[in-house]
Amino acid sequence: MAQPNTPDDGLRITVAGAGAIGCTLAVRLAAAGHHLSLLARGATLAAAKADGIQLNDRSGTTTVQVTASDQAEFGIQDILFLCSKSQDLPALSGAVRPLIGPETLIVPTPNGVPFWYFHGEGGRFDGQPVNAVDPDGQIGRHLPLAQIIGAVVFMSAEMSAPGRVVSRTPHRMMLGEPTGPITDRLRRLCAVLEGAGIEARAVEQIRDPLWTKIIANLTSNPLSVVSGATLEAIYTRPDLLAIVRPVMNEAMLTAACYRARLTADPIGIVALGAGMGAVRTSMLQDHRRGRPLELAAIGDAVIELAERYDLPMTATRELLERARHAPVDPC
Repeated sequence: MAQPNTPDDGLRITVAGAGAIGCTLAVRLAAAGHHLSLLARGATLAAAKADGIQLNDRSGTTTVQVTASDQAEFGIQDILFLCSKSQDLPALSGAVRPLIGPETLIVPTPNGVPFWYFHGEGGRFDGQPVNAVDPDGQIGRHLPLAQIIGAVVFMSAEMSAPGRVVSRTPHRMMLGEPTGPITDRLRRLCAVLEGAGIEARAVEQIRDPLWTKIIANLTSNPLSVVSGATLEAIYTRPDLLAIVRPVMNEAMLTAACYRARLTADPIGIVALGAGMGAVRTSMLQDHRRGRPLELAAIGDAVIELAERYDLPMTATRELLERARHAPVDPC
């Protein structure tokens, strides 16, 4: 990542994907003085061009003007955040290639098992693809793996209108090199995010907090579609906890097969979810709007990894099947 010439120059940063998390990052980074470009489309693109993008979070309401387009016409960037849903990443990875130079840091933020999971993983499956999220290897061909920084996003946000986001939880991210060590470029990236009001922590084993997030997503997102419940309800209602616990046990066993050291135990994961409050998951938001669901990355990819160790995943398979066939309730 290139250093700016002076502290006031700011970095060239593109956020590709203008959903709730993408717009949250875009507002915070633009407000910090960076040259922020937004790759967006549809109503969000129109709103960004006309009125800018707005974030209502714990620090108040912030509106910023950004360069916005549906084409990757912003030139080579210092940092590229890929904030699309996981199922949109194959197409997006090709669209953003004009933005990537030899030193561009690429930070994918989708939920679930990432396409880069086995890059530099060091285990028996090192270098292999995750077929559920990159079935034909398109993402791996388009994005230089050596420039990927792994990210685990611990924040929730919801679009209240095109270009308008509400986020009531702290903005937290953990970041790490897929190959392990804490590098200078990783430290600089965390400093950029910290300067934008986002708590960013560099970690040596990014897959450890990643598995905690994977398990949280797997136990909450599909169940929210089936039940219509918020995070608080999913992790406090006895009838829903009866579904959560066997899925969690299967996912934790899968994580153990990959030598992950989870950053929270089962009690901690339940407490963390309950503490999020009456928040609707991103998958429930998508379901009620009739949009495709991230079941491949959040669920199918976990099953794919489990199958490498012959784990049955009975409860997980049943929950995913119910989510796929859940009727749409727009309430």
